[in-house]
Amino acid sequence: MLNQFSRTQLIYGEAAMRKLAASRVAVFGIGGVGGYVVEALARSGIGALELIDDDRVCLTNLNRQILATRKTVGRHKVDVAAERVLEIAPDCRVSVHKTFFLPEKKDQFHFEDYDYVIDAIDTVTGKLAIIECANAANVPVISSMGAGNKVDASAFEVADIYETSVCPLARVMRQQCRKRGIQSLKVAYSREKPLRPLEDMSISCRSHCICPPGTARKCTERRDIPGSTAFVPAVAGLIIAGEVVNDLCREYLEERA
Repeated sequence: MLNQFSRTQLIYGEAAMRKLAASRVAVFGIGGVGGYVVEALARSGIGALELIDDDRVCLTNLNRQILATRKTVGRHKVDVAAERVLEIAPDCRVSVHKTFFLPEKKDQFHFEDYDYVIDAIDTVTGKLAIIECANAANVPVISSMGAGNKVDASAFEVADIYETSVCPLARVMRQQCRKRGIQSLKVAYSREKPLRPLEDMSISCRSHCICPPGTARKCTERRDIPGSTAFVPAVAGLIIAGEVVNDLCREYLEERA
């Protein structure tokens, strides 16, 4: 029967679409990268999405985040994302967590209930905790490396963390994964050397913070405020979503090869 996922089914087949519909995916971080991940997963027929982020849409998000519009400024990103998912795929089961994931909050999440975990947050301690929890639950995980201060979307690729180079965040993650005994980790990273943001205080959040009321973590408290483009985070997010869908459907794709 013709439905909204019929074009996808022409590629993956009916059995794979049933697998996607039965899958539950957790997305940690619903920003420039994570927002596009959620978008693509909803349009691919994922049956259940768990969205984790405490941030609100800011005016400065409009340059790159698919959930950011003039109408959504000030709203929680997970709420905006949930509404958008249901407008695309009304049968998708969406749950939201308005929280900033930290290691001490890991017990709030049941990783064994997920079929795939996506790490699209910025903090190293949080990323490592997500990865360790997913590994302990024997659930596949993919982690996004740095997408800020870059202009070449074609430089992104998927690799094991120990095969990465150039990316400063990937370098830190390699070191920390090695210390913690994490033997492998699938990541999306860029081979592009990041640019140094211009020091223009007239447009800097340092001196002109416009974070919406109620924002827990303001830009003025961040160690560094990266520059960004409309297309680099989007490509990273779509690459990650593609890896998730293809991994979940791997057996069906191999049958068609």
